[in-house]
Amino acid sequence: MTDMEAGIVKSQDSLENIRWNILGQTYVPKQLTDSSFSWHATLPPGTFVPPHIHPDQDEFLYILEGRFDFLLNGEEAVGEPGDLVKLPRGIPHGIFNKSDSTIKTLFWVTPSLRLYDLFWALHNMGPEADPAEVVAVSAAHAIDFLPPPDTGDKA
Repeated sequence: MTDMEAGIVKSQDSLENIRWNILGQTYVPKQLTDSSFSWHATLPPGTFVPPHIHPDQDEFLYILEGRFDFLLNGEEAVGEPGDLVKLPRGIPHGIFNKSDSTIKTLFWVTPSLRLYDLFWALHNMGPEADPAEVVAVSAAHAIDFLPPPDTGDKA
């Protein structure tokens, strides 16, 4: 990776014109260096990022449009436009669009590590991707998805 250059990344621009389809969401990378990686994300209604942990990265979201529901370290929380969401490394978190409106947000992580490569690996797997494959690919890129909660149902 190269050092960051001064300048403005226009709203419609991305790194190398990349637009990833990540499980039905659109991610547009804005900046990548060893120390940080940022991307704009559009999450249609009903989409989500299941609970997971970044063991070696801090993650942030600045919410631009819409209302997020979060699971942060086992606690429910809500984020709305103008809110900054802080997700420290090692803290389990899930990100959900339970509304009937599209959400737009700016994400960034520090340091970058292998997240950019993970997004390429997940690109176009589709919303019906095999969860086991998503979990395995993510684990290979140092993102650990958590098992679904035990609902107490016995089959």
